[in-house]
Parts: sequence; structure tokens; C-alpha cells
Amino acid sequence: MTDIMDGIDILISEVGPRDGLQSVDSIMPTDAKKAWIKAEADAGVREIEVGSFVPPKLLPQLADTGEIVEYARTIPGLQVAALVPNFKGAENAIKAGAHKITLPLSVSETHSQANLRKTHAQVLEEVEKIVALIKTIPEGDKPHFEGGLSTAFGCTLEGHVSQSKVIEMAEKLVALGCDEVGLADTTGYANPVQVKELVIGIWAAVGRDKLTGIHLHNTRGQGLANVMAALDVGLDTLDSSLGGIGGCPFAPGASGNIITEDLVFLLDSMGLKTGIDLEKLLAVRSTLAEAIPKEALYGFTPDAGLPKGYVQMVNGGAGWGRGD
Repeated sequence: MTDIMDGIDILISEVGPRDGLQSVDSIMPTDAKKAWIKAEADAGVREIEVGSFVPPKLLPQLADTGEIVEYARTIPGLQVAALVPNFKGAENAIKAGAHKITLPLSVSETHSQANLRKTHAQVLEEVEKIVALIKTIPEGDKPHFEGGLSTAFGCTLEGHVSQSKVIEMAEKLVALGCDEVGLADTTGYANPVQVKELVIGIWAAVGRDKLTGIHLHNTRGQGLANVMAALDVGLDTLDSSLGGIGGCPFAPGASGNIITEDLVFLLDSMGLKTGIDLEKLLAVRSTLAEAIPKEALYGFTPDAGLPKGYVQMVNGGAGWGRGD
């Protein structure tokens, strides 16, 4: 984890192979997933959430996650992340070699029972068991363990989610031993003011080092506005999905991950270093289009193309020859 930010300002964590594929009907062939992950890594993406260790009967789209993690581990310089719903999933993820595991705790208990079929108390018990397991692993092999705060900005099943409840859950996750917590706008409810207030509140409760990233959806068109709020407040890790595919199958109407291609363009055009070659990234879309042809791919930048005269400098921002 310590080297992943070297040379870049903002870490973009690609979640399409997990959050994207879990929400579409098509099942992408394993070889196509591997080609997708390899191509994104070659384009400069440094962290990819490659799958989820859930029972195949629930999400057959992700039944090959163990094999995908093992393959992704062979790609030099790539941080391999995976979602785990429980202790058993964490065991399998660690066995496969994931560098980072995230267990989602839905702050909305109604969503928790729909998503994980567990109450808050039961999820926290799973967290405690996972922390105990990680403590038995040699220091250099320990995975980074994140407690994901899902439905942190509102819930399609329960409605309003209070900031105090989100902060309370963050405190419990950190107290149990999570390396950090992550904020997730699972349902696309967030607005920029909420983003700033909640980040500041969590930092005050658990420390700035315990929250570095955010997972935003563009369900109501506020994804990039919320990105700007996250940047303004000081977060440096942003989740996104190639082609904007994905959402949450257990939160009705929660479609629309932030589009990786548009996010890279936004950040690089402002001079922020992502380390990602945008032209190479745009070319990866063909892998998805061929492998899951029935699924729609989104993105303003892919549709419009790069502006005339625009030059991307992968390790130093981008623009139109500033200073001429």
C-alpha cells in the first residue's frame, strides 16, 4: 500500500470487474476478464477490484473470482482488491492472494439484511473474526482490510441515513481493527455538501489516515460534482467503472458508477496526475463491447473524443500547451 501513490496525485481504483459485472445480466468469460484487467493495468491503472467472493448461486457473474485474483496477482505493480461479504469470503480472498479486501457494512440496516442477510451486530462479528485471522498472517503477507460504509448518504429501502450513524459505524469498524474505512454512495443519493461534511466528521472521529477514498455513483448525475467535493476536502482515492457499468443489485434504482474514462479526463485536464494513459484506457472499451455486447457502455469522453489540440501528459497533467 505504501508505494501505490508514488508519482501520482489521485489513485483511481477501477471497480468495473466487480461492481460493474455484478449488476449486469451478461456473464463475461474468464479470459475476457483477464484481458480487461491486463489492458487496464497496461494503461496505468494501479488498483483494480477484480471480483467478489460471494456464493456463485447469488452472483454467477463473479463465480471465477478466485481464479481472477490469482491471475491479477501476476501483473507487476497492480494492487489487487476484492470484496468479501463475510469471514468465509475473506478466507477465500486471502487464500487467492488479494492485496486488499473490503467488507461492506451497510449503514442502513434494512439494506444490510437485503445485501448480506445480516444485522449490524452480525456484520461486526464477521469483521472481528476477519481481523483475528489477519493477525495470524506474517506481516509482509497481510492484506489491507477496509470496512466499507455502504448506503452512507441514503438508502432506497430505508430513506434517510443520519451522519451520526455513519460516524458511529466508522468508529466501530476502526475499533475492531479495520485498517481504514471507505465511504460508499451505494444509491447515488450524495451531494457535494454531504460529501464534505461526512468526510470531515469521520476524520474527526477516527483520524484522517483512516479514510482516504470514496465510492460514488452517478445515478442522479451528481457523480463528478461529488468528485470535486471529495478532492476539495482532501480525499485522494476515487472508485470508478469503465464504461460506467454497475450499481447494486440489492438497492433498487442504484445504477450508474462514475465512468472511469470521464474521471481520468477530468483529473488530468486539471493537472492532477493519475498515471493513466487515457488513449490506452479508451481502447479497453472494445474488450467490454465484444465480451458483453448486450450491455450498454456509457461515457461523454469516449463519445465526444478529446478536444482539439489536447495533449495528455500521463505523469504531469494535461492541457492545451499552458504557458504558450
